[in-house]
Amino acid sequence: MLGFVPPLPQQPGRPPSSGHMIVCGDDALARRLAVELRFIYGERVTLLLPPGRDANNPETPLTQRGRAAALFGRMSAAMNRAGNGNGTAGGSGDTNAGVEAVRIMEAPEPSDDVLEEAGIDRAAALALVYDDDERNIRAALTARRLNPRLRLVIRLYNRKLGQHLEELLDQAAAVAMPGIDPALLDASTTVLSDADTAAPALAATALTGSSKVIQAEGLLLRAAERPPPGPGERADPGLCTLALLSSTTNDPAGAEGSDSSGDEAPQLLPDERAVAETTGRGTVVLEAISRADPDRPATRMGGRGAPLAQIFSRRLRWSALGFALAAVALVVASLLTTEDTALHSAYLTVLDLLGMNDPAEDAPAARQIIQILSGIAGLLLLPLLIAAVLEAFGTLRTASSLRRPPRGLGGHVVLLGLGKIGTRVLVRLRELDIPVVVVEEDPEARGIPLARSMHVPTVIGDVTQEGVLEAAKIRRAHALLALTSIDTTNLEAALYARSVKPDLRVALRLYDDEFATAVYRTLRTAHPQALTRSRSVSHLAAPSFAVAMMGRQILGAVPVERKVMLFAALEVAGHPQLEGHTVEQAFRAGAWRVLAIDATPPADRNPDLAALPPFDPEGDATPPPSGLVWDLHPGYVLRAQDRVVIAATRRGLAELLRRQRSAVPGR
Repeated sequence: MLGFVPPLPQQPGRPPSSGHMIVCGDDALARRLAVELRFIYGERVTLLLPPGRDANNPETPLTQRGRAAALFGRMSAAMNRAGNGNGTAGGSGDTNAGVEAVRIMEAPEPSDDVLEEAGIDRAAALALVYDDDERNIRAALTARRLNPRLRLVIRLYNRKLGQHLEELLDQAAAVAMPGIDPALLDASTTVLSDADTAAPALAATALTGSSKVIQAEGLLLRAAERPPPGPGERADPGLCTLALLSSTTNDPAGAEGSDSSGDEAPQLLPDERAVAETTGRGTVVLEAISRADPDRPATRMGGRGAPLAQIFSRRLRWSALGFALAAVALVVASLLTTEDTALHSAYLTVLDLLGMNDPAEDAPAARQIIQILSGIAGLLLLPLLIAAVLEAFGTLRTASSLRRPPRGLGGHVVLLGLGKIGTRVLVRLRELDIPVVVVEEDPEARGIPLARSMHVPTVIGDVTQEGVLEAAKIRRAHALLALTSIDTTNLEAALYARSVKPDLRVALRLYDDEFATAVYRTLRTAHPQALTRSRSVSHLAAPSFAVAMMGRQILGAVPVERKVMLFAALEVAGHPQLEGHTVEQAFRAGAWRVLAIDATPPADRNPDLAALPPFDPEGDATPPPSGLVWDLHPGYVLRAQDRVVIAATRRGLAELLRRQRSAVPGR
């Protein structure tokens, strides 16, 4: 069943064009990815969605097709308005009104017949972004068989399985097309995880300073938010200034900046003049780059106490300490009242405590009194030992159960939801050694085994019920990350948390942009001194999937308020905006900036900049130095054989790729 969105829809029977792209999915990521490809990159897109509910029943929620049509309609209207203003919406003058819109199909499964109807044999790329890993894998194998030249972008949560699947599909493409260009083969299959893409940005919202990390060839690029400089001060640009934040410092009701915020919107990749002339705005700067640490075993995610605190109760530990102090006092008393050595006095005291010494009938009175007191203290030792044994056995028996938040815990992050996103964010927070308390309604949720094995304090319960957030110590928490899949649940939890702690840092996972803006305005108006952020996982992840659909390597996406900035690796060859220009000349404010150059000869390059360079751990425990050069001279001339790392806006990257895509067929 086919459907189309204005303006100028196709005829229902018209086949898709050659070189078009197909997106298959069942949630918000599929719809946003189609929007990204159509309205940013100007590609012809076929969107395959599962059938919705009965559209004639007004009581049923909006169908998948209806949601997609509404989203495309809003984007088309926005792009047309932008196009009327400057004639360049979407990055060029040919991607606005007057061009056929996204083609929508509905089918329960991406079967052979459905993919053939979608034009799989003529497609340039296929994105499989279902929420089910198994369905994505099955469809990927089918698509590779139907079109070996097809570029595949697959959404998988399982990292190891994704690596093996990528190798398998690349091998299948190499067998089907002997002599294929290695560059094309390397881009023929890309496995991504929306959870991995969004988790660093979501975790960063819980931290003071909000730092985002991008990895490139074993190096860590840190993009950090910095507050506005004071009067007479100049902002530290770090290695370079990546963005200027919104000018809403004095407007408590100001919305978090987006493309529709006008002059108050954040400015991505500003030039030096704009940075120098701007006052009262925070900045996002690229900080010093450090080498990534090798993989390390996961740390135990328990409380802050010592290991004994995880086995024995506080009452038992205090009792043991009291007994030890009593024993020491008896030894000191024996030294002061007798002429024994310290070692002999301690020995006699231990025998007295255990009831193993002979009565001190002929000893001085002081010695007899000490012996009696030691005997009384020894009577207290037996129940103390029994209690310790029972608690130790109880701890071993419940080692596989979830831990409760320990008493005295404070300064932690309360994380709501342990689905795909919440689990990845939990891992990220613990990698940064941030104490976390998890709240999850479903005891069988995906992340519960991880929380149990790593001893993360967990509260099982509905966050909307009274007492659940109190059990998570929300009054003493540093931040709240509401990452459940239900917008209203996240909002209700945030509102209640703010009512009990007005200065709490809050980050909400919200899908609808208009709803997120309204929520942000209200929370900021009510609590102007507290930090509030609203984030959409699909909004953060869609740009990375779109770049992979274009056959380019994405190193990461950094959110700047409600905009997204991309870090990507590009070959200079075929880019007239880069090739033959100096680094200074290649910079275009608001579009792209060259950050690094890969100085390694093309034959020796690591094809995947996001991975660590290969090295022999037996021969050398230290990875070889990166081939990326970051301290670039403005006069360096970019050559065709160079590979560069750039920071770019979505539209800037689309403009860079447009000419090369037309000049190099199949890329």
